[in-house]
Amino acid sequence: MVTQAYDARGKGHINSLMDAFAPDASFELVGDKEAFHLTGAFEGHANVRQALEEFIKAFEFIDRKITSFLVDGDRAAVHSTITVRFIPRDLTVTTKVVDLFRFENGKIAELVEFGDTALLKQITSAQLGRQ
Repeated sequence: MVTQAYDARGKGHINSLMDAFAPDASFELVGDKEAFHLTGAFEGHANVRQALEEFIKAFEFIDRKITSFLVDGDRAAVHSTITVRFIPRDLTVTTKVVDLFRFENGKIAELVEFGDTALLKQITSAQLGRQ
């Protein structure tokens, strides 16, 4: 499930990505809301979809290297090094992320992502008019 979701995200296929999520799923990008406008929690399939669509429009995934992948019952933790391109500025960066998943009935019920929101602020601030 996780690798299929990562594959769909990497290809920018929102429908395939959302097929992995439960109807009442939640997605949270942990960090300071002032650092990046998509930081925070999104509840429900439609809101998760909207947030992930914004990510897909703004960031192209170039590469993902999974450093560790731990599974315990209905939960998984994935530590990755990702290379992404911020499309509006054609700026490519490499950073680390940790994704915490919880599953229900074979679908992602909860995804909490920890990333470098200071880096996100830095690469998006000129495009968003923020300092």
